[in-house]
Amino acid sequence: QVSLVESGGGSVQAGGTLRLSCVASQYMYSVAWFRQASGKEREGVATIFSRYNVTRYAASVKDRFTISRADDKNTVTLQMNSLKPEDTAMYFCAAANSLPSGGNLLAAYLYTYWGQGTQVTVSS
Repeated sequence: QVSLVESGGGSVQAGGTLRLSCVASQYMYSVAWFRQASGKEREGVATIFSRYNVTRYAASVKDRFTISRADDKNTVTLQMNSLKPEDTAMYFCAAANSLPSGGNLLAAYLYTYWGQGTQVTVSS
């Protein structure tokens, strides 16, 4: 069984930064971050996959968020800059052993393993 543990959430003012980390119990082909705001559906934020660390981002966070994988390959970080109040949500780490070659790689159904989540709150 794969475990994922998130950390790094918190409260910041608009324009601030936060860094989320996800530590997996083993190497996973793909690790992604999702978020779910109160009363809204879960949405994919960013994913990193393959040994080449290819990345994909949601349009709403592109150029503000950066996903990366540490040298130990079991830790994935989401650097969040220029945070906005609309970024407020519970953030979840998710992992998959494989991904399709095309299509929406930020679809929740593609990811088998999920962490418990960490809260991010951005105030205006």
